[in-house]
Amino acid sequence: MTGKVAVLFVCMGNICRSPTAEGVFRQRVEAAGMADWIEIDSAGTHGYHVGEQPDPRSMEFALKRGYDLSYQRSRKVKASDFELFDHVLAMDQHNLSLLEAACPAEHRHKLGLFMQHARRSGALEVPDPYYGGGRGFDLVLDYIEDASDGLLDLLRSAQR
Repeated sequence: MTGKVAVLFVCMGNICRSPTAEGVFRQRVEAAGMADWIEIDSAGTHGYHVGEQPDPRSMEFALKRGYDLSYQRSRKVKASDFELFDHVLAMDQHNLSLLEAACPAEHRHKLGLFMQHARRSGALEVPDPYYGGGRGFDLVLDYIEDASDGLLDLLRSAQR
């Protein structure tokens, strides 16, 4: 593979699931020595929290596992994201549907569900933990770690 690969993680507000995916995947990519050729970002399909840090609970539970999300700020998906990113991965089917409706036909092949890369959980979506308790944030991390490992393996094999 030549050039960089760009990955965008997407949820609804870009304060819980997608920033967690960005932080976990970024750490996995750096640990694998692949940060020079994989660009990572996250965004939301809605602009409710633009400019805000991730949800304090997301940051707290991520930090317990060694992931720092505090540098991130929420943003909304832009039309240019569909061209700039090679992989636009939604956390659930609802947000994937919103992306499909906004994405030009020539870039739809880049869209998918993040959990399609998971190997252990068997889940199809990363559940939204916003209205739940701490257990939901831990579950989100479990799923995201699983899917991050699978995505990293896919990109690593494509690099060869």
